[in-house]
Amino acid sequence: MTLVPALVDVGATLEEATGLGRYLLVFLLAMIPAIEPFVVIPVAIGLGLDPVATGLAAFAGSATAVGAIVVAHERLVAWWARRTGTDLTDSSDRYGRARRLWKRYGLAGLALAGPILAGIHLAALLAVIAGDDTRAIFGWLTVGLGVWTVALVVVSTVGFSLLGLP
Repeated sequence: MTLVPALVDVGATLEEATGLGRYLLVFLLAMIPAIEPFVVIPVAIGLGLDPVATGLAAFAGSATAVGAIVVAHERLVAWWARRTGTDLTDSSDRYGRARRLWKRYGLAGLALAGPILAGIHLAALLAVIAGDDTRAIFGWLTVGLGVWTVALVVVSTVGFSLLGLP
């Protein structure tokens, strides 16, 4: 799926909904890796949805997805350790790239740059693979997501207002 059809589908989906259903859709669409807040926020604001409510719904949706990734990884590692007696994260070079990124930029760098470079879902996956403190991972990724959400809401609102759109 290319970006343009994704934008059209998101816009058409949001246009069909009414009232709070639109913000529920923003929440759900922000959870989808191919869409995320980087697509859903500008489209929703461009359609005239309230920027603050849109930002909050998209943030909540993405934060929920990040939390699910972190918890699922934590449980998978625990299950694997119980089942095999080995630590899933100690395997040879399977996680080499994630660990190199981790060593170079750290959790804060991944949390702030990851959403724009790879998407919040992939950044979360890389963080849980490379790190071990799930609370810190969730906290930093939430901070990074919050920064990007605010930036997207502001840029979208200003941009559409300069263009004379809602």
